[in-house]
Amino acid sequence: MKEFVTLKNGLKMPRLGMGMWYIGEESSKARSEYEAIRMGIDSGVKLIDTAEMYGMGRSESFVGRAIKNYDRSSLFLVSKVLPSNAGRNHIRYSLEHSLKRLETDYLDMYLYHWIGDTPFPEVVESMERFVEEGIIRSWGVSNFDTEDMVELVEHSGGENCVVNQVLYHLGSRGIEYDLLPYMKEKNIYPMSYCPLAQGGSLAKGILQNETVLTIAKSHNLSTSQVLLAFVLANEDMIAIPRSSSARHTLENAAVRNITLTAEELELLNQAFPAPNHKVPLDVC
Repeated sequence: MKEFVTLKNGLKMPRLGMGMWYIGEESSKARSEYEAIRMGIDSGVKLIDTAEMYGMGRSESFVGRAIKNYDRSSLFLVSKVLPSNAGRNHIRYSLEHSLKRLETDYLDMYLYHWIGDTPFPEVVESMERFVEEGIIRSWGVSNFDTEDMVELVEHSGGENCVVNQVLYHLGSRGIEYDLLPYMKEKNIYPMSYCPLAQGGSLAKGILQNETVLTIAKSHNLSTSQVLLAFVLANEDMIAIPRSSSARHTLENAAVRNITLTAEELELLNQAFPAPNHKVPLDVC
């Protein structure tokens, strides 16, 4: 598997990371979740994705504590700003508090979590300023459909968006119709959340599917590993599966050494075909 993508600003970004949605919110799970993060980093998974929305900051604080003894420069930290905080009067406050909770002085990437009322030029202006100041190294968006991306890129500075984080997995492939081709044209990388079909309206039945089970058995894999391997078979795709246990984190990390054959990918395509028409963007 190709380990990194090179963003248009020259920054190398790991293709496999750890998603922190719901992580750090329950004290009873803290020990297991700390172990999962540290085990992931120790196994070479250095991309960590969180957001100010996750647990209203608790996820960021949890990650900050978990990574305290690691070399910051070896990690790739991503966080997101809520739409309600994305205006020029609030976004710096949000970013500074995210940095404080994460116990770092910069983010490798900062994302506009989803579209709100703030005009795109205002969001772009703030993101570009933060890059100039060095408190973020790159910026992107999340949950943007094709027409949203087109509008964003048309604004001055919008072409510097490097990532769009969207729900994508074997059973939710609507972005393949027109969003992925447009993003590839503009050198904007897709970042898949819920790659293990943990969410979205089309997740039902995937882990019990006969084709998925057969491929898993032939490689001695879990069904979740097959789903992650399918997503990462696209060398432009970044994936951030969520895991609250060290065992699952190590399973995810092991997928870097798994390559599905062309025949297996075709069988999965037949079992869960991509739509041949525009469909609404799937979200959790």
